Amino acid sequence: MKRFDIFIMGAGESGTGAAVLAKKQGLCPMVSDKGTIKEKYKQILTAEEISFEEGRHSEAIMLQTQEIIKSPGISDNLPLLANARKKGIPVISEIEFACRFTRARLIFITGSNGKTTTTLLTHHILKSAGLNAGVAGNVGKSFAWQVAERDHDYYVLEISSFQLDGMFSSKADIAILLNITPDHLDRYEHDFRKYTASKFRVTSNQTSNDSFIYCHDDPVIRQFLSGKAIGPKRYPFTAKGKDFSEGAYLHDNQLFFSIKEKEFTMTLEELALQGRHNLYNSMAAGIAGRLLDIRKDTIKQCLSDFQNIEHRLESVASIHGVEYINDSKATNVNSTWYALESMHKQVIWIAGGLDKGNDYSSLLPLVSTKVRAIICLGKDNEKIKKTFADEVETIEEYQSADDVVKAAYRIAKRGEVVLLSPACASFDLFENFEDRGNQFKKAIRNL
Repeated sequence: MKRFDIFIMGAGESGTGAAVLAKKQGLCPMVSDKGTIKEKYKQILTAEEISFEEGRHSEAIMLQTQEIIKSPGISDNLPLLANARKKGIPVISEIEFACRFTRARLIFITGSNGKTTTTLLTHHILKSAGLNAGVAGNVGKSFAWQVAERDHDYYVLEISSFQLDGMFSSKADIAILLNITPDHLDRYEHDFRKYTASKFRVTSNQTSNDSFIYCHDDPVIRQFLSGKAIGPKRYPFTAKGKDFSEGAYLHDNQLFFSIKEKEFTMTLEELALQGRHNLYNSMAAGIAGRLLDIRKDTIKQCLSDFQNIEHRLESVASIHGVEYINDSKATNVNSTWYALESMHKQVIWIAGGLDKGNDYSSLLPLVSTKVRAIICLGKDNEKIKKTFADEVETIEEYQSADDVVKAAYRIAKRGEVVLLSPACASFDLFENFEDRGNQFKKAIRNL
């Protein structure tokens, strides 16, 4: 049996990128996928002469390797991974692996919500300042792939808790923690403390020469930090006025950035991204920019002209006076809370999907005041129906984007909003949240 140096679980963007980098570094990787490998990745693996298998994970091969790189979507609790750990074989993430081979300055961004927006906004600031910056992690091209083919001087990385769990020696020059709310608890034995500890791994290995940017208004973050000594210098941001020397804060509708004994301000109206959650995202990105000595005028311009990402409160169309908004990326309750909180019209709310142990009670006040009807899009909608039965008169359920859009078109009145903000994962009916959002948009255009 051929011996391999590295066993890579998952042959998507992350796994294929890790394989390309491993091959470039003179290692012999084996790529393994329990499902079917997409043709575009097969072609790359074949062209690079990298061994791969699909439809299985060959444990005998895996247990002969020196290291395992696991894609974030694969559970840590698989029995074959337990067997590997018993043999002392490390199980790491693609991010951990790629960090070994770059000298770039690294910005790690995590949180339960807002990661992608903040990552792309921060990257926008760096690129606009003329820096050689890449964007990766859960967004864009694989980090490892970029390191292999065209390394950058800076990387802005969106990192999930799953990726952080596979990171041990890597370190961020700037770590950003946006918020912590219950999510993915099925992967953490339904223990919120374990999920919280996972998020704080973003500060691992940081020293006093590094920076930690965090939301001072988040009670979970504040409690975790209380009385704890962590390595990096702290830069909080808050919407409740200044009570620290360096960071960002809101006062009288003015946004203040105070970093390195220099200060600049913006009005809320100047921000491209509106809403409380986007205020926090803008604060975090702005602090990161100043820590990299980017000119304040460049930062202000970028915070004013940034275009929001697809599938995040994306305005799709206005038909007969009804606005249709695609927020398919809202895969947890807190994301949907922000979406509903930002609505200023009556809402026809499309919700549902693969429930991750959701507690919908925090949405009750918003639903009772803002939502006129709920249209469920999922295979099992019982929890949603039971939670909101006393709050709205109309609750319907369907299992296709076409059907929910037709129902919304029938129910909605002029001056209302049809909002797809599921609060659930998409995998019961769709390939991913992008597929769900794209099918929703296609159905709207077919009206």
